[in-house]
Amino acid sequence: MPAADPELHAKPRFDPPELENAGPTAHGDPMGTPAADEKILWKGRPDRSVLARTAFHTRSVAIYFAILVAVSVAMGNYQSAAIIAALCVAGLGVLNLLAWLSVRSTLYILTDTRLIMRIGMAIETRINVPLKQISAANLKMRGKDHGDIAVELKGERLLGYLLMWPHVRPFRLSRPEPMLRGIAEPEKVARMLADACAEHISIERNLTEIKEAATPGARQVNGPAAHAKSGAPLSETKELSDNGLEGAPA
Repeated sequence: MPAADPELHAKPRFDPPELENAGPTAHGDPMGTPAADEKILWKGRPDRSVLARTAFHTRSVAIYFAILVAVSVAMGNYQSAAIIAALCVAGLGVLNLLAWLSVRSTLYILTDTRLIMRIGMAIETRINVPLKQISAANLKMRGKDHGDIAVELKGERLLGYLLMWPHVRPFRLSRPEPMLRGIAEPEKVARMLADACAEHISIERNLTEIKEAATPGARQVNGPAAHAKSGAPLSETKELSDNGLEGAPA
C-alpha cells in the first residue's frame, strides 16, 4: 500500500476534485480519503429503486399486502381491505425513505490500491478493503443496467455483518462479504475491480453471479483463475497477511 500522507493527521484534507459533490465526505480521514499517490479508478453509489427492491424488499412487501387486500375483498370485508391498503402505503413509504437515506449516505470508491466504502445512515462508517485482501469478485445482475458486486476476503480478520448492512452479501454471517449494491454498469466495474486486484496478487477472475436459494446456477463472465504474471492457479499462490483490512465508525 502507498505510504500514508503524514499531513492527514496534522490537518484536515478534503476530497480531491473528482469526489466533490459525489456523496458523503471523509473530511481528511485516511480510511475514507484517497491518498495523494492513489489513482481513483471509479466512484459510484446505489440506485435508489434497485436498492429499495433488493435490500429493503419493497416488491415482496407490496405483493404480500396485495394478497391480503385481495383476500379481504373476496370475503367482503372492505373496511379491512382499506386498512390493509393504508398500512401497505405507509410501510412502502418508510422502506423507500430508508433506501433514499442509504443512497444519500453512501459512496463507493475504487482506487488502484483499495476499495473504500463510505456508508451508514445513522453513524457514518468507512470500510477500507485493500485490493490484496480480495480473493474473488462475484456479480449478480439486477435488471439490465444495474447489479451487485460482492467481494470475498482473505485472512481471518473479518468485518462485521451489521456494521456493513445493507452493503453486505445476504446470509454470509460467518464470513461477511462487502457488497456494492445496485450500481450502474456492474459488469464493467467488476472487470475493473478484478484487473486492479490482479496488479497486487492473483485473484479468482471467475466473476460469477451470486448464488442465492432461488438461483439455479451461476454464469461465468470472465476466464479461469490465474496469476496476473505467471499464470499460476490461485491455489499455488502465496497467502498474504490481512494487515490493513479495516472498518470503523467515522
